[in-house]
Amino acid sequence: MPLKIPPATQSKLTKLGIRTPFDLVLHLPLRYEDETKITRIADLVPGESAQVEGEIIHSEVMYRPRRSLVCQLQDVSGDILYLRFLNFYPSQQKQLAVGKKIRALGEPRMGFFGDEMVHPKCRVAGESVPLKQALTPVYPTTAGLPQPTLSKYIHAALNELALDDTLPEALKKRLHLPDFDASVKLLHQPPPNIDENALLERAHPAWMRIKFDELLAQQLSMRVHYRERSLRVAPKLSAHNQLTDGLLKDLPFALTNAQKKVWQEISHDLARPHPMQRLLQGDVGSGKTVVAALAALQAIENGYQAAFMAPTEILAEQHFLKLRDWLEPLGITPVWLSGSLKKKDKTAAAERIASGDTQLAIGTHALFQNSVEFKKLGLVIVDEQHKFGVQQRLALRGKGTTSNSVRPAPSNPVRPEPVEGTNGGPNERSGVTQEPHQLMMSATPIPRTLAMSYYADLDVSVIDELPPGRTPIVTKLVSDARREEVFERVRAACLEGRQAYWVCPLIDESEALQLQTALETHATLTQIFPELRIGLAHGKLSSAEKAETMAAFKAGELQLLVATTVIEVGVDVPNASLMVIDHAERMGLAQLHQLRGRVGRGAAESMCVLLFQQPLSELARARLKIIYENTDGFEIAQQDLRLRGPGELLGARQSGVPMLRFADLGEDDKLLDKARDIADEMLRDFPQEAQAHLQRWMANEPDYLRT
Repeated sequence: MPLKIPPATQSKLTKLGIRTPFDLVLHLPLRYEDETKITRIADLVPGESAQVEGEIIHSEVMYRPRRSLVCQLQDVSGDILYLRFLNFYPSQQKQLAVGKKIRALGEPRMGFFGDEMVHPKCRVAGESVPLKQALTPVYPTTAGLPQPTLSKYIHAALNELALDDTLPEALKKRLHLPDFDASVKLLHQPPPNIDENALLERAHPAWMRIKFDELLAQQLSMRVHYRERSLRVAPKLSAHNQLTDGLLKDLPFALTNAQKKVWQEISHDLARPHPMQRLLQGDVGSGKTVVAALAALQAIENGYQAAFMAPTEILAEQHFLKLRDWLEPLGITPVWLSGSLKKKDKTAAAERIASGDTQLAIGTHALFQNSVEFKKLGLVIVDEQHKFGVQQRLALRGKGTTSNSVRPAPSNPVRPEPVEGTNGGPNERSGVTQEPHQLMMSATPIPRTLAMSYYADLDVSVIDELPPGRTPIVTKLVSDARREEVFERVRAACLEGRQAYWVCPLIDESEALQLQTALETHATLTQIFPELRIGLAHGKLSSAEKAETMAAFKAGELQLLVATTVIEVGVDVPNASLMVIDHAERMGLAQLHQLRGRVGRGAAESMCVLLFQQPLSELARARLKIIYENTDGFEIAQQDLRLRGPGELLGARQSGVPMLRFADLGEDDKLLDKARDIADEMLRDFPQEAQAHLQRWMANEPDYLRT
């Protein structure tokens, strides 16, 4: 960093994400203090921050009710304001000695002696100390980094950097956006007559410019990645329609129109010589797995292997069992690989994968361990992809590249040079790195603004209809005080020949506590329902135990399954028509919707009972209201976005996708639309400006776009 910043200060700045002078420029204020005018003590309004000026007429340290420094400040009108400090230093006592003239900034309130300010910001006053000419910014900071120090470096960066505009003048005028330089400086030093509410609510034109630039950078980076991907090389997996037609013929059901549509999109992508990177979205129970199976078969028809990865063992195992049943009649035996397998079984599975003896590997994170090598990987399928981190997805995809690495990005990503031999030709080309196609799946529907913002570099397919025969699920909200009624409903359903789930809550993210709760719940329900056959499923069971329990439940040998949230995805038991979710107020919307989707898979009317405990927080009340009123996953996801922001919907803590710092997808959807349109125009007509804009905003971001 060219600015002379001591190492100790730089380490504190790094904690705030500040590594370059431009990072300082974009470290924008949280709020502002108005030190541009003086308010008379008589005109103070309780709770409204103001600055007063006067003389200290009394100052003493008091010891009741606790040690504090109490001063009386008198202004020119003769009115008195008390200043109270609970923590103070000898230097402050000197500054606030009788006879000193000071300015105090703070929020007035009624105190024991009269109007007071507690811990106001004080400075020496006098004719030689002019009032400030701009609002005083208050910045996000960290321990050991006071506001004056942070402000000093920010203003030094503002003066040092040439903040040239990266938006062409014509585009700026058309969008009615102010200059970047002027916008940044206004936000750091707003004049006293500015609309402070517009500043705080980020509705001022200067804020609009910053938010637009951030969204534009994101859109440009996605477009550049999309273009760069079209120049990379993947095997051409043409549709031979042998294995795929065989599966469609053997299935006991016909594909829906929506499934046929997305399958055609995926099949077309696989046949191209560039890596497919497609996100397959579909609500719970829409039939994504069969589409994934067809994609795997198209790869296998071309002599390549496919890998199918899921985030939890129970989900991966469900996929394995289902795909094995579908594919073994076609002469394909998938291999199963997970962390819980015995060492010799892991070794045997890895050998089958490395030798090419198996054409389809299904498993968990174990698939991308260093010890696992594929002979000829052509397709990677990742279920619930947002639950995997960037490096995990890259590690699995890297196993299919001919040199075990991806081609380096072009030197000019805005206008990359074409790769020789990428316009057709044989599947395998000498001297060119090949990488596998990638199909990502998600049963968590992604709201439109989120998809436009964070998935703009992907092709997206949506299965927007459920298979016929699915019955609507009735959702009931029931207070814990009526738990006995719920017991009777469970008993009645099971004795009528139906099956039920009882889902235990996630407690403080603790697997141990969740397990304890599941064990206690299982013991309690076994006592309450001695006439029922009750099973237990949780994450600590071995693979064999889980498989045995789930198989028994699916076969109808168990009537009631007590489970932790391991059954959130992948479990398909058509006869299960009742689900009770205990302590539903502790769960997120996406999880509640996923769990609810485990019932309603047969012809019988199904019900999901959300048991909750009072008192409910405002957030919990809002979540339960949304899940009660909506069954459409996209609508639930849209409302979830408004409640929580994009972080958790994206799996941001794991994914490495840079979060938006200034723009708000819930509020700034119109700006996002404009940024999306302008991104294409800039790449086409103003490539140099597009390159400069990307360099300004994305220089510090990790190479997450490779995923």
